[in-house]
Amino acid sequence: MRFSSMLAAPVLLLLLLQLCIDTLRNIYARVFLKGRIPEARRGTLSSVAPVDGGVQGQGRAQDAMTPTSVNYHFTRQCNYKCGFCFHTAKTSFVLPLVEAKRGLQLLQASGMEKINFSGGEPFLHNKGEFLGKLVQYCKQNLQLPSVSIVSNGSMIKETWFQKYGDNLDILAISCDSFDEATNQLIGRAQGKKSHVDNLHKIRTWCQEYKVAFKINSVINTFNVDEDMTENILQLNPVRWKVFQCLLIDGENAGEEALREAEGFVISEQMFQDFLERHSSVPCLVPESNEKMRNSYLILDEYMRFLDCREGRKDPSKSILDVGVKEAICFSGFDENMFLKRGGKYVWSKADMKLEW
Repeated sequence: MRFSSMLAAPVLLLLLLQLCIDTLRNIYARVFLKGRIPEARRGTLSSVAPVDGGVQGQGRAQDAMTPTSVNYHFTRQCNYKCGFCFHTAKTSFVLPLVEAKRGLQLLQASGMEKINFSGGEPFLHNKGEFLGKLVQYCKQNLQLPSVSIVSNGSMIKETWFQKYGDNLDILAISCDSFDEATNQLIGRAQGKKSHVDNLHKIRTWCQEYKVAFKINSVINTFNVDEDMTENILQLNPVRWKVFQCLLIDGENAGEEALREAEGFVISEQMFQDFLERHSSVPCLVPESNEKMRNSYLILDEYMRFLDCREGRKDPSKSILDVGVKEAICFSGFDENMFLKRGGKYVWSKADMKLEW
């Protein structure tokens, strides 16, 4: 008995010591790591569990970070050279189709309802076949309510609509000016082809194949004084997204950038003057720099969420490696800003039956 008691004492001391160590670790996590955890959004995943709210707090965070609407920039390559572009051709990488589909399935399982495919120019890779297969997969296999594309329109053929148009809900075409000389100055051109003529042709195809037609415009020093009212009303898009020219370090500003967009930047007052001049256009939806930085969930070509809040694009780990819920914590996404710009609304082909 005495020998057993002698053995038990050190064991008890070890247990007490371990308890003290665990307690000190919890205090350290609560006090000293609390302010450091946001640094992980730059791609370093934290192993420290949330200390405010416990399991219920984790549940609230996960609910708030549901990826309802996702913008997937699956390629950075483009045939245009827009001077203000803030997602430039820094790589030529494109995921294999099977891996891209796996990532989209992960997003859908996490709550995604809207997917928007962009680039670069999304119709450039494999002459639009890769994009078409992704669109088809999202609508037919994942049964997403809303599938959309943003394109410069230069690579789109009617045969693509014939093959994949039934699976597409919305097509947004970028057009910054209705003056061809201005488009040439901006870099939104390919040779001598008319960007504006092509815009009208795609508008007709969208109407024929029951695809909602949108226009995106980036307001900059070359077009800020233009009055686009008559042209926009004639084309009658379901939405005209008007963006303020945005600088992103490493993309269109800074030493490592492929573009130098400083000369394209306009002031907040100039942007507001442009909006006021076009206030009679009912489909106009303005997008300030603030909204653009944190109200979009952006996936790059590796399926990493990009955090733009600090004026650059800080990537998370890929959702293919760590899953959606872990990667999205470092996206810089602000759901309140997302809701303010109407991002919660799901626009689908079913809505267009009332319009056409």
